[in-house]
Amino acid sequence: TLTTPKPLIPIAGKPIVARLVEEIEAVCQDQIATIGFVVPELESAMQAQLRAIAQGVGAQAYFYEQPAALGTAHAIFCAQALLQGKVMIAFADTLFKGSPTVDTSQESVIWVKQVQEPSAFGVVKLGDDQFVTDFVEKPGKFVADLAIIGIYYFREGAVLQKAIQHLIMQGTTQDGEYQLTAVLAAMKHQGIQFATQEVAEWLDCGNKEATLYANQRFLTFLQDRKDLIAPTAQVHHSIIIPPVYLGEAVVVNHTVLGPYVAVGSYTHIDNARIQNSIIQEHSIISNANLQNSMLGSYVHFSGKIAEVNVGDYNTLIS
Repeated sequence: TLTTPKPLIPIAGKPIVARLVEEIEAVCQDQIATIGFVVPELESAMQAQLRAIAQGVGAQAYFYEQPAALGTAHAIFCAQALLQGKVMIAFADTLFKGSPTVDTSQESVIWVKQVQEPSAFGVVKLGDDQFVTDFVEKPGKFVADLAIIGIYYFREGAVLQKAIQHLIMQGTTQDGEYQLTAVLAAMKHQGIQFATQEVAEWLDCGNKEATLYANQRFLTFLQDRKDLIAPTAQVHHSIIIPPVYLGEAVVVNHTVLGPYVAVGSYTHIDNARIQNSIIQEHSIISNANLQNSMLGSYVHFSGKIAEVNVGDYNTLIS
């Protein structure tokens, strides 16, 4: 991720954030009109890619810069111009499957998933009426097992905007950052009711292993789609073990590929055995036996290393 922001890493051929936008669209009752992307810097190439993702669901893209990492609440506040009316907030490195349609009759909704180890997450406690009674960040002892996955709905975005503004004006930080959980707790104290919606599956793309697993799951979800292998992809004297994604003009020779492999457009693979891996665009892989690996774009790789992570524009021959 040195040259590619983590949310733009491809999952089954599409950036994580593109998959996220599609899943949110699927659970929204209303048409998504605008999408605000909060980014560390306003890079033109990144904006073009994100704008195309928004246009894919019929939305207009807006971009807001957060030059310093001052916390999740501060990031949202950077896009305060869009905090009006019905608003959804989503962290760009989290994916989900199997959520009910957004209940827009509620004041606020938090997406959650029951987890076995709640001490690693922010969790919510529920009352008898099933509304949130408390937010607990990484509890040392068991208090609840519904983890917050990083997706929220607010019926009136202006209420959220005012709550964040108040937090920032008060200078209330945790380890130097303005945290969204502190804002939500303040809103609850003011009488805002938070409902929850539990997802069937939560795919947090926070590290390599989780990202590869998310790629596995989305390839499984999409394995019956004919467009998973581009019509311009060429496979010669090779075995494809589904599910596998092949982008435009991929060439595969004398190779066993799969399961759970995603190969970006214009990549060439020759004389290899690859499984459970993500390979991005314009790369050349030869004489390799890879598994559980992630290779970026414009990578040249050849060798006996079984598991490897290689960033963009690198050559590795062993």
